[in-house]
Amino acid sequence: MVYKKIKVYKKGYLDVGDGHKIYYELCGNPNGKPVMFIHGGPGGGFVEDDKHFFNPKIFNIIMFDQRGSGKSTPFATLENNTTFKLVSDIKKLLNFLQINKTFLFGGSWGSTLSLVYAIKHPKTVAGMILRGIYLGRKGEEQYGFHDAQNVFPEAWEKMISLVPDQYKRNILDYYYQMLTSKNPKNRKKYALTWATYELSISKLRTSEHDLKKILNMIKPEAFAKIEVHYLINHCFLPKNYILRNIYKLKDIPISIVHGRYDHVASPRAAYILHKHLPKSKLYYTFAGHSAHDPETKKRLVKEMDKFGKLKI
Repeated sequence: MVYKKIKVYKKGYLDVGDGHKIYYELCGNPNGKPVMFIHGGPGGGFVEDDKHFFNPKIFNIIMFDQRGSGKSTPFATLENNTTFKLVSDIKKLLNFLQINKTFLFGGSWGSTLSLVYAIKHPKTVAGMILRGIYLGRKGEEQYGFHDAQNVFPEAWEKMISLVPDQYKRNILDYYYQMLTSKNPKNRKKYALTWATYELSISKLRTSEHDLKKILNMIKPEAFAKIEVHYLINHCFLPKNYILRNIYKLKDIPISIVHGRYDHVASPRAAYILHKHLPKSKLYYTFAGHSAHDPETKKRLVKEMDKFGKLKI
């Protein structure tokens, strides 16, 4: 069962400093157990469907757009946009909402940010559901933006076709140049191509109709530009930061859900994380990277329902 018709009871903008204001929405039960949705991208922002994992009678659902994403301002900016800045924003938002402890629900880049936040502020985390694990380690980006050509050659060919031969070994660097170009037509073209590529390899099955629908829901310029900004900077994390500090999360209930056929984030990353957290639960699903592949969505809702029975 997925939960639909989730009503928003409060929304607004929070000034987090550095010229940034992040957009947030509060849904469900104002007196319920807090759960914070950490979106992927990192430039993806949240969409309406992201609320469907949570029982609105049980949870106080906190949705927000990270810096430069969605409705946050300034739009698609890279200035003062780094991982630990986003960690600080999460803490400021929780303080603003007067929430001392919350569940975290993060997928893809959202799994990375959730883990980094929990490492910095473990006492504020009641439990975590993580999907499509990305550990922010050097070289991980090769899995989705090089190796995936073996499974999605037609999608990869369209993405690489915009890259001159001399840059074929530095795809990310070239896309970064184009996405930060002063030419708005270039920025738009490369952003749309990048977003189309990633979305094309994210699900087990993606029709042209579904692809257009998702592209209309997200904002490709922020999605592509901010994501590449993070990828070329190895997520602004010290070497192997998450695994070196993962011991700090040993007492937090954690469920890990990863599509067995994920071609954006490696299923091996989920296994490595699980091995470093012996008390965590790992579920592989017959799915790709997307949280909305049916088996993954079903498992995420099931795990969230279990968390709804825990005390905070």
